[in-house]
Amino acid sequence: MEIMTVGADVDLTDATLVVGVLAENQPVPGAEEALAGADPVMLELAKFEGKGGQVLTLPHDRAKSVLFVGLGEEAGFESIRSAMGNAIRMVKTERAVTNLNQIPIEGAVQAVVEGAALGAYQFRAYKTEGEPLPITSLELIGAEESTIAQVLVTTEATNLARDWVNTPALDLAPETLADRIRTEAEAAGVSVEVWGYDRIVEEKLGALLGVAAGSDRPPRVVILEYRPDDAVAHLGLVGKGITFDSGGLSLKTAPLMEEMKDDMAGAAVVSATTIAIARLGLPVRVTAVIPLTDNAVGGRATRPGDILRPVSGPTIEVLNTDAEGRLILADGLGLVRRHEPDLIVDVATLTGAARVALGDKIAAVFASDSEVASTVLEAAARAGEHFWEMPLFRDYKKSIESDLADLKNVSGSRYGGAITAALFLSSYVDDSKWAHLDIAGPARWRETAGEQVKGASGVGVRTLVELARGLVDQPKSGTVS
Repeated sequence: MEIMTVGADVDLTDATLVVGVLAENQPVPGAEEALAGADPVMLELAKFEGKGGQVLTLPHDRAKSVLFVGLGEEAGFESIRSAMGNAIRMVKTERAVTNLNQIPIEGAVQAVVEGAALGAYQFRAYKTEGEPLPITSLELIGAEESTIAQVLVTTEATNLARDWVNTPALDLAPETLADRIRTEAEAAGVSVEVWGYDRIVEEKLGALLGVAAGSDRPPRVVILEYRPDDAVAHLGLVGKGITFDSGGLSLKTAPLMEEMKDDMAGAAVVSATTIAIARLGLPVRVTAVIPLTDNAVGGRATRPGDILRPVSGPTIEVLNTDAEGRLILADGLGLVRRHEPDLIVDVATLTGAARVALGDKIAAVFASDSEVASTVLEAAARAGEHFWEMPLFRDYKKSIESDLADLKNVSGSRYGGAITAALFLSSYVDDSKWAHLDIAGPARWRETAGEQVKGASGVGVRTLVELARGLVDQPKSGTVS
């Protein structure tokens, strides 16, 4: 779908006009004429009252039809974005025109473009029946073309991450995902290095090799490097890339395994973010490390009680092979530290405990200090994604001390699992400024509503892009290498 700007004199003959209405059918600026021309009987019969989530299509004298979308009590960024997401799936014409972007709130154009581009997302690679959405173009009356273009970069990156996560594990082995990342990244001007099994052994990534041992699909490490000449800051990213998680010998139950193709969502988010930052031309150097492997059951699989040696940092006694994401992240964090970034952020579908604590729509943030946490949360707020700071409570680290190695990969307690996992990761960043984003809950939307489409969400891409923008506004002193 093409999204563009048009003038107020646009021809609506073959188009659907999308307008917003507040609760109790109060029009927002630009919707007065459409609402005044609507048949009040039809509004009453449809029980349309402008509530959030309501959508109603009626005849119109100037357009093919007018599509009213409810904004609820107040027209804000999220209500506009959600309304546009709902509307875009209801358009029955090839063209739609809207003036929702003219509502006088900050970020209205961004809200409309995100709602449309994310709400219209469809993953149809395996569909043999049904038709794609008919709409091929959305026209925003009076919008800035440059703003539309910038927002489309981040929505396209989000949808790219969604595509990767939605792809079944059968068709997305570590090698396959590495190749797809390479193709997209190189097209965006990002340098790509892919390590195969022999290089991983040579580099002594013992934690990654331990997780990969049970699979007949060899692991990969993808290193993305974006180095603009005018860089004012250096962002290090690490993404968990478990292309399928059976739990290893600590085998998951069948219901818990059903969504485990999602366990590479962190890798997808980090890769798509790097591509978006490069396409936007932000003056931020990005180094992304993406370890990729299955966590499978096999004769050579790591056993509970085995001890692994990451590339750097504490040795690990593996007591539960289903706590594997933190193992490959230990090696990823060790590798990214070699590049000495100003800030390191890892992204992972790491713990069910984070989902228990925050539900399906909020991601957890753990950080090395309150300043880093605030920086991430401010970026998430600008992006319109939902994150919540969790405590990195140091006293709990005693519970992951091992009698035989430096650390064990689980605490043995059913409580505080998201915290102990974050504490585990903190052992591999030394004194670096660092944030850990546990997206286990919102990595997958479980219903279609607003800009959210059931399936992979791509949550984190827009927050990390905003984080990079923030680093431009508040760069560290000195020269970025």
